[in-house]
Amino acid sequence: MSTLIDPGLMGDVLKFGAADVTACYSCGNCTASCPLADNDATFPRGIIRLAQVGLSADLVSSKELWTCYQCGECTTKCPTQADPAEFMATSRRYAIAHYDKSGLARVFATRPAVGWLLVVVFAAIFAGFFMTVRGPADANALVLFDFIPYPVIHWTGIGVMVLVAVFAAWGVASLARDMARKDQVTWKELTGSAEGRRRAGKALWYALGVESLGQRRYREDCVDSAPIEPLYRRRWLIHALTIWGFLGLMLATGLDYGLDVVGIKATGTPVPLWYPTRALGTVAGLSLLYGVTWFIIKRIRRTGVASRTSTSMDWMFLGLLWVTGLTGFLIEVALYVTPAPAWGYWVFLVHVAIALELVLFLPFTKFAHAMYRPVGLFFYGLATQRADAA
Repeated sequence: MSTLIDPGLMGDVLKFGAADVTACYSCGNCTASCPLADNDATFPRGIIRLAQVGLSADLVSSKELWTCYQCGECTTKCPTQADPAEFMATSRRYAIAHYDKSGLARVFATRPAVGWLLVVVFAAIFAGFFMTVRGPADANALVLFDFIPYPVIHWTGIGVMVLVAVFAAWGVASLARDMARKDQVTWKELTGSAEGRRRAGKALWYALGVESLGQRRYREDCVDSAPIEPLYRRRWLIHALTIWGFLGLMLATGLDYGLDVVGIKATGTPVPLWYPTRALGTVAGLSLLYGVTWFIIKRIRRTGVASRTSTSMDWMFLGLLWVTGLTGFLIEVALYVTPAPAWGYWVFLVHVAIALELVLFLPFTKFAHAMYRPVGLFFYGLATQRADAA
């Protein structure tokens, strides 16, 4: 099979970030210093080399892109003062755009003014739509789902999630197909025998449980070269709290809907703070807000190599997450204030509009890491098992 060389690949990749690896002469110091690099993940040197020689297909299908957590050790130890850590982040943005067939990911990453305009426009569209169907604002109690009818929010959310699911499934399936081809992993190998299914299940648990939720390598191995920070502001912890917080909010929303379906509790019915779904939502919201706030503080202070360079996409993602978390927390406060504050209705409007927008942009922004990283980790888990068996 022939290999296609793209001589303009490096220039195209650099449109997605501020990484400068022109001084790189492939000495390998970055890979040698990386705490996560091993025989199955020879980054960042390998990724840089793929871009230099124009191997686009190999670059975007590299599992190494997604097994890197950008601790910055490689940049710190680079003898030519190139920035391999930022180049890894830049290459991830390039890969996200490659697997997004709508073209929106490229726009968000390379045309920040247009990206921010889209954020404002879609927020206005959602808010304007809900304004046209809104009901009365009860002054005696905060009845949010009378103000914006629950069925309207529900079916709008379903429509957004179906649209997102189509783009997400296409991107994830395409990446999985390309990684399987590159690593010579076949469907028959994974499902045709008990041993193959065992390996696939083990790799899946590693990708989703051990790494995506447990953050094991990020927590134990990926440490900034700067002095160790207090636990409450370490990158792995605020990263984990952000992920757990968002997943917790999704779970609380799903459980609340499920309780409505089986007739236990109607959605929007006032319940005590200790009620399971409300308690889960409150804790998850605070977790999300804490994690995102510290990410923003680190980027403002430029603490650590990973925070020295911030793109428009980084700020867009963090901003949408932070507004979603803050407005959700303010709604919780408003529900317990007597008399019911009128501002609670307008905060609710903003919260719903921004939350829907955040979900809508999932496959096209940095949020896409949540889609693609588990795929890379899955194939890394398979490769590790192969190496152990050899």
